[in-house]
Amino acid sequence: MAAKTFTPQDGYAIMTAIARQATGQQTISVVNTNQFVSTGETLMASGTENVYNALGIVMGRLFVAARDYQPKLDKMNSINSGTFSNRIRKVSFYSRDPQASGFYNTDLYTNLADGYDGGDNSGNSVKSQWEQKQAMPFQMDFHSQDVWDFEITLYEEQINVAFRDPVELANFVGGMLTEHGNDIAQVREAFNRMIILNRIGQTYLYQDGAGWTHGACVNLTTAFNTKFGTSYTSAQLRSTYLKEFLAFMTAEIRKASDYMTERSTNAHLPMTKTVNGVQYSILRHTPKDKQLLYLFRPLLREAEALVLPEIFNPEYLDLEKSYEPVDFWQSNLTEADRPKVKVRVPYFDPSTGEEKDSGNLEFDYIVGLLTDVDGQMADFQLERALTTPVNARKGYRNTFLHFSKGAITDPTENAVLFYMQDPTP
Repeated sequence: MAAKTFTPQDGYAIMTAIARQATGQQTISVVNTNQFVSTGETLMASGTENVYNALGIVMGRLFVAARDYQPKLDKMNSINSGTFSNRIRKVSFYSRDPQASGFYNTDLYTNLADGYDGGDNSGNSVKSQWEQKQAMPFQMDFHSQDVWDFEITLYEEQINVAFRDPVELANFVGGMLTEHGNDIAQVREAFNRMIILNRIGQTYLYQDGAGWTHGACVNLTTAFNTKFGTSYTSAQLRSTYLKEFLAFMTAEIRKASDYMTERSTNAHLPMTKTVNGVQYSILRHTPKDKQLLYLFRPLLREAEALVLPEIFNPEYLDLEKSYEPVDFWQSNLTEADRPKVKVRVPYFDPSTGEEKDSGNLEFDYIVGLLTDVDGQMADFQLERALTTPVNARKGYRNTFLHFSKGAITDPTENAVLFYMQDPTP
């Protein structure tokens, strides 16, 4: 079982692990999102001139090496459930079929005849106008609360000896707070990255593992070889036959985007059920302006002079709203790590209604993820700063930042995963 508990999950450890992989400080390894579906950060570390044990006594001009970091992956849809109701209900509806006509006499029913009333007339007519046809709602419950803290210490007088004047001191404190803010920004990016990794793993599971969806995964290597009757490896397609492959990849992404606008059972978990011998499914469609495309940018760099303009035709996807370039999915430690994903994710089993554990999933080369904006969301719940009074004996104060966020991935919303994988011998 991989079900999340209803109590807050302390996310500092997994956030640290994810952020270290995302910043190249740690080798890529499987990340278990079952209890979190969230991510990490580089936690701020401060030493203790005999305070920091890092600043020299005044010798010359001070240069502070700190600049603002703008987090990536910020196009993800966000909601705010607050601290009072972080349990989210999402209601969808099954698609209903049309009914037999009662307005005319047809080959099936005689509805208009002398002496007939508004009922079914011994089964010769359609039923009464008072027959009830209820909507068929389907509810999914999401409950995710992942929490962590940040802390920073400010000294009243003790570090003045390291600076020539109050201006230098202000520059130092400004730089310190900038980097503190960068750590917080790193969390925001890493949290969103974890949600995307979780979505990648789930999309693959529902297509190739559980087999409950159609068209949700495209192995571009297999699809290319099938279409053209070849047997190229993924490495060959990304080198010797790159131009041909990029043209094919472009067409596949465009087709998937077009197909996603159709109302169907494809590319999502339709939750099909049988009632009175009739099957009903949740149908989804995703208009172009509700599609979000994550693409592996290093591969696109190869495509810029070839077919990239066709991918981003304004009629296809709006660059400003719908495209999110990804320089690496999980780890940027080495060039070979950038396209890889190693995760262990929770997934919803429609046969039991329970959340289960996928086990380890590993991908050598993820090309992209095309998804409905409602398929994955970051839920803002709490962000609050609290500062202690000055410690009268030791002359410092601490500021704590408390965070609570939730991560939501909905398998009943459309998503298509594009990846490259050679056939297993």
